[in-house]
Amino acid sequence: MTQVEESTGTAPTRQRSPLSGWLGVVALALGTFTVVTSEMLPVGLLTPMGESLRISEGVAGLTLTITGLVAAVSSPVLVSMLGRADRRMALCALVAVLVIGNLGAAWAPNFGVMVMARILVGIGMGGVWAIAAGLAVRLVPAKSVGPATSLVFSGIAVASVLGVPAGTYLGAAAGWRSAFLAVAGLGLVVLVAAAVLLPRLPAERAIPLGGVMGLFGNAQVRTGLIVVGFVVTGHFAAYTYIRPVLEDVSGVGAGMIGTLLLVYGVAGVAGNFVAGAGAARSPRGTLLVISAVMAATVIALPWLGGSVALAAVLMVVWGLSYGGVSVSTQTWILLASPDAREAASSLFVGVFNGAIALGALIGGLAADGIGITAVMWVGGALTVGALVTIVVGRAPAPAVGARPPGSPALGA
Repeated sequence: MTQVEESTGTAPTRQRSPLSGWLGVVALALGTFTVVTSEMLPVGLLTPMGESLRISEGVAGLTLTITGLVAAVSSPVLVSMLGRADRRMALCALVAVLVIGNLGAAWAPNFGVMVMARILVGIGMGGVWAIAAGLAVRLVPAKSVGPATSLVFSGIAVASVLGVPAGTYLGAAAGWRSAFLAVAGLGLVVLVAAAVLLPRLPAERAIPLGGVMGLFGNAQVRTGLIVVGFVVTGHFAAYTYIRPVLEDVSGVGAGMIGTLLLVYGVAGVAGNFVAGAGAARSPRGTLLVISAVMAATVIALPWLGGSVALAAVLMVVWGLSYGGVSVSTQTWILLASPDAREAASSLFVGVFNGAIALGALIGGLAADGIGITAVMWVGGALTVGALVTIVVGRAPAPAVGARPPGSPALGA
């Protein structure tokens, strides 16, 4: 097959080469990198933002929470509102919203304006992530769907390694507002790339909001979303507070913590690609390994992390395991709902971002109420919950030798 054919029976687009499809996948990966960097950017800028806007660091931190919650709520709503709109045009429009939000954050003279800007970022992020997640399968041959999906989700992993630290360094060198301006500029690059590199992508079918929510009735989708809820909440309950944990357990300084987090992030990028290949063959098996390894690592860190060398090894293993979560769970969701990939992806984005906010909240309560190392026990216990869900829940059939039903390819 050398052209995109829609499962709805719409006319195929003009013939395109496999290279064109891969260039489109690269544009999507750049898009996921940009939206996740936009979401997480305040993490490294809280102090100067707070001073400039005359608010506390705790209040400044709400800019991250607000964006995540807006993305969680808006993602399924946006997918239903888009109806049969061409996905290339929709993606460009949502990236434009993201750009406006980042420009507003860069200009914001007070906290109220910053909140409005971050709401726009949340809307753009939730929509772009939901749409991009299901498009790789429409751009490449069936045999390349796994690597292409991994590449799209590598944007998320790379954002945690390069995006946030780069924004932090830029903020220190040129002011926090310059970091938001830089991400806005990157958003413009994504907008142009999407417009030029993506083919026309008519919606496969319009799904009303009730239809999106109706996917909870699909046992395989429901199991996948519960797994996402457990594992992402568990991860962020522990990882949000990893700096004070390492300081308390390992006694490392700020410079070494930065190194450990960089090592963790690089391992996460590798884990993304390793898991992407495995998840296409066996989503249940891949997530069983990920959840088991991640739970054991998080629980072991307070016991074995007293040595800096062992702490580094544990951070590498943690990075490898969690780095595969996004692509593996997304693959599970797509295989479980081949005729409603976009709608299911919107639920995935909603649950994922809601779990980020919930994990940070649960971790904070554990740290304040029990002790800082308690966040690791809580994170590990939640990850064990994901492991149990994978074992007892309904899993989709692996995509071996053929793409999922209803998933047209380009250039096969």
